[in-house]
Amino acid sequence: MNNISPEDQAALEATKAPLMEHLVELRKRLIWAVVSFGLCFVICFAFATPIFNFLTQPLHHVLAGKANDHFIYTALTEVFFTNVKIGMFGGICLGFPAIAAQIWIFVAPGLYKNERGAFLPFLLWTPVMFVMGGAFVYYVMLPFSIQFFAGYQQLNTQTQMGVQLQAKVSDYLDFVMTLIFAFGLTFQLPVLLSLLGKVGIVTTKGLKEMRRYAYVGLFGLAAVFTPPDAFSMLSLAFPLVALYEVSVICVRIIEKGKDREEAARKARAA
Repeated sequence: MNNISPEDQAALEATKAPLMEHLVELRKRLIWAVVSFGLCFVICFAFATPIFNFLTQPLHHVLAGKANDHFIYTALTEVFFTNVKIGMFGGICLGFPAIAAQIWIFVAPGLYKNERGAFLPFLLWTPVMFVMGGAFVYYVMLPFSIQFFAGYQQLNTQTQMGVQLQAKVSDYLDFVMTLIFAFGLTFQLPVLLSLLGKVGIVTTKGLKEMRRYAYVGLFGLAAVFTPPDAFSMLSLAFPLVALYEVSVICVRIIEKGKDREEAARKARAA
């Protein structure tokens, strides 16, 4: 590694251990991660009904006062397994900080001090961006998409049969969770590109030159991660394009910081 101080080298040498010790430590961290997920799963499963009521508020707002302002289920076990899905969904979201902490505890001793200082902020930003993606789905995209799709209902008259939305418990939850995970994961784009810029894999110039290809790729990614309709795809594609431009700015800021550090290092050497 370049520009590694003797103190950092000595600290890293002190963390070296036989392979078996690394495997034991990895097992320990995996156990703690599973325990964290399990505890969060139990908590979220116990509060599955309030969580479900929260997730269904956008649909309830659109259908309020109408005859179809309710859910249906067609399998005896459907509601139970829906609660299990909510428990798993909440367990992953709520338990992610603890799981990420276990990953960090395992990986950090193998990094130099400056590498730990560079990597930790990105690890902390990951759940923040996931929450922002989920919030965008719940407060912005979901109300508009529900209003859009519910608009295809039609009244029953003498000349036409009625078409009425009868929302199914499991289908609605799958729809919402898919969107939240899709947006939460794809909102990591600035974190990922900034981290790559920090280690020098990508540059501002390269991101700008690849912009047109990146846009095409982002639209394709949106088509993969969202339900098969143009509205959902565009609702993810346009924020991704904006996040890409934010990533370009972030990488540029990182490059300026690296340039200042390099200039200061040369000044001290002189």
